[in-house]
Amino acid sequence: MKFVGMTTWMIVLLLQGCVEHKMELSDFSSDGCSLFVDGTFESPELWKDCCLQHDIAYWRGGTERERESADLALKACVEKKTGNAKLAELMYQAVRTGGEPHFPTWYRWGYGWPVGRGYQRLTAREDEIVQEKLTNYWQKVR
Repeated sequence: MKFVGMTTWMIVLLLQGCVEHKMELSDFSSDGCSLFVDGTFESPELWKDCCLQHDIAYWRGGTERERESADLALKACVEKKTGNAKLAELMYQAVRTGGEPHFPTWYRWGYGWPVGRGYQRLTAREDEIVQEKLTNYWQKVR
């Protein structure tokens, strides 16, 4: 009798692992250039808007190719704002190293989704949700 009860519990636990948990997108948030300054002493927010655009891409998530594009766009934006290729390369290397989707950090690729989503193309419905949440964000900050 104990064996049957234990077997039932084991089956229940195994089946719970097979259930697909709903992945919900959190509201968009940005801290500027995560773990990095937003600009210089003379211009404290010089490249902050580059980081905001990068945060939108990282919050949204998507494929590995989309991440590479977002990181290259950050690099190009910072270099354009500053004229400093070394600074842009440093920031690029930092996000390439620290932004993997599997890290349980607030600045990882796909940080709007629960950890575990990884690199995954967004569905049409998920794209709609992204747009709705970004519209709400812009309405609040303006």
